[in-house]
Amino acid sequence: QVQLVESGGGLVQPGGSLRLSCTASGSSIRFSAVGWYRQAPGKQRELVGTITGAGTTSYVDSVKGRFTISRDNAKNTVYLQMNSLKPEDTAVYYCYTNYRGARVWGQGTQVTVSS
Repeated sequence: QVQLVESGGGLVQPGGSLRLSCTASGSSIRFSAVGWYRQAPGKQRELVGTITGAGTTSYVDSVKGRFTISRDNAKNTVYLQMNSLKPEDTAVYYCYTNYRGARVWGQGTQVTVSS
């Protein structure tokens, strides 16, 4: 079984940056697609972006040009670099992957963008 753990969240001022990490244990995710979702209070969960096993990325329009997903297969980790953060980026961020036909989620990490 694979487990995912997110880290790197916190409080940041508008315009600031954060880098979230999604580290897998129990199995390698180097050939697996990994995605990031976020959920703000009172709102539906939103897909932020994904990275394939080959490294191809895609993003929701609201974060294009500001967020970048990358992966370090040696560390079994996927990153979400978030720049030019806005208050509307405030949410709990979750990573996920698919393992043997089942979706596996991390526990989430809180990102708060506020002055």
